[in-house]
Amino acid sequence: MITARPEDVGIDGDRLRRIDRHLQEQYIDREKIPGALTIVARRGEVVHASALGQRDRERQRPMEFSTLFRIYSMTKPITSVALMQLHEEARFRLSDPVHRFIPEWKDLAVYVQGNHPHFLTRPCDRPMTVRDLLTHTSGLTYGFMERTNVDAAYRKLQVGDRKAGTTLRDMIGQLAALPLEFSPGSAWNYSVASDVCGHLVEVISGQPLDRYLQEHIFTPLGMSETGFQVPEALRDRFSACYARGPRKVLRLEDDPEDSPYVRDVTFFSGGGGLVSTAADYLRFCQALLGGGVLDGQRILGPRTLDLMTRNHLPDGRDLSEFAVGTFSETPYEGTGFGLGFSVIEDLVRAQNVGSVGEFAWGGAASTIFWVDPAEELIVLFFTQLMPSGSFDFRGQLKALIYGAIVD
Repeated sequence: MITARPEDVGIDGDRLRRIDRHLQEQYIDREKIPGALTIVARRGEVVHASALGQRDRERQRPMEFSTLFRIYSMTKPITSVALMQLHEEARFRLSDPVHRFIPEWKDLAVYVQGNHPHFLTRPCDRPMTVRDLLTHTSGLTYGFMERTNVDAAYRKLQVGDRKAGTTLRDMIGQLAALPLEFSPGSAWNYSVASDVCGHLVEVISGQPLDRYLQEHIFTPLGMSETGFQVPEALRDRFSACYARGPRKVLRLEDDPEDSPYVRDVTFFSGGGGLVSTAADYLRFCQALLGGGVLDGQRILGPRTLDLMTRNHLPDGRDLSEFAVGTFSETPYEGTGFGLGFSVIEDLVRAQNVGSVGEFAWGGAASTIFWVDPAEELIVLFFTQLMPSGSFDFRGQLKALIYGAIVD
């Protein structure tokens, strides 16, 4: 997988090798994570690729470059790109009200007080727009937030739970009957909004989300092992997923041989449903860094990507100033949010090395990626530990990697 020496692209190889030592000694040897796969690419060349530890501790299966991972919320940027492909076909405007495509959402209201099903609400200050969904300023939420009476209703009704036989359309119907956390555009809150974006892809394109992604993103980019379900031929490469138990001991969370991902999937979650490999996701990131094109296959125009990776929060604010929840796949300070990506706005406030304009996201099982156009840099990190945020992998990897860049 490595295509060049670090020194060929302005990186000190000895310093870059600190990554493996750090992950092995601080995390794998101490049984904080089962294993890790890390890729660093700069100026079009992969200069670091390592697979450490195990992908399945119970069966003593090693981590390999061909391992399949639950990428959870790293699905969101893919869904956002899919929706913006339709924007490039002039099929909608970012300012369009969502109820143009979901008529039963025309009368959504904002929570004032009460518990499900007895809510007191008020009208929204303005309708929810497609941009609100892409930027997580829609007023929607996630049940796991455990912050408000609205997310309690999500848990009670199992909104977004990918049970067998359920579909995106089922979730849309549930959400039509629930209040929003806030009026659209007035705050930022991590939510099921990307699942709704996936539903919009289906409504606007006339195709199921899985088929649309396959035809318009995965096949053009050669992402042959990315999808919502693990086919039987690939199941021996599917990783186990773990959680930290009460005594900080790894506990099996999702067995790869009895996982929902190996059964028939009907809920195509645009917010967190994909399984992928490091090689496949690298190709997606390479297309993003390349302005929407890879190996002659264009999935998006460079001007569209430029718009997506700008901060869309009002008045240039960052997440620490505009978010109402406390959960995200990235630190809040110095970080804005675009159309499907976090965006670094202020390195001093972020208190870490990197570049202004760097865009990124992560997944619930502690997977992360970022793309730094200024440095022509892509970084991918895969493990399977729930929940994300258990350890600051992003911050530590940034210190190790940027500390190795010498030119």
